[in-house]
Amino acid sequence: MNSSPGPAGSQAKYDVKKALRQLYSPGRSFTLLEVPPQRFLAVDGHGNPNTSPDYAAAVQALYAVAYSLKFAAKRSSGQDSVVAPLEGLWRAEDPAAFLQGSKDLWDWTMLISQPEWVSEETALEAAAEVRARKDLDAAARIHWLELKEGLAVQVMHIGSYDDEAPLLAQLHHEFMPENQLDFNGDHHEVYLSDPRRTAPEKLKTILRQPVRRR
Repeated sequence: MNSSPGPAGSQAKYDVKKALRQLYSPGRSFTLLEVPPQRFLAVDGHGNPNTSPDYAAAVQALYAVAYSLKFAAKRSSGQDSVVAPLEGLWRAEDPAAFLQGSKDLWDWTMLISQPEWVSEETALEAAAEVRARKDLDAAARIHWLELKEGLAVQVMHIGSYDDEAPLLAQLHHEFMPENQLDFNGDHHEVYLSDPRRTAPEKLKTILRQPVRRR
């Protein structure tokens, strides 16, 4: 989506949270929606995000590349954007691992959504440049992901990440069976709050589960 003209002929800053408001402003009740395709910077890993140095390095590199792309586009074409929130795809051999908090068993893909003017080639060039300039080896693991989730259920969770289990249990064992829905993709989270600046009980996290009808 292109930025729309702003005051005095300037371009408005693109913000995916506003452009795709239905994805980034859910209510506190489960909602079914169709998720349009999105394009992301992505990095994969495994293990507990609270204790893994690999996770911290991956997220640091992801943000470094996202900001590099933002500033490069503004310099070259005047196209400006708000760096999108961190998102994560989470998977485990047994979905019960999410309900039990067995974080050492989790595989993850961390994501930052990109505006349409960023291409895969430009993104990978930025990752290579960031790796060399900032000595961030994790930037070598960044790849391009075009995600097509389609039908999904989502809900806003407010509180600590460790307190998501009851809401996920309600989703898995009540809402999905009652609505004849099956799993159809990775558990997806969108982190709207900065945990460094927000009290745990006030953290806002979107929980999304791609599904298919039985």
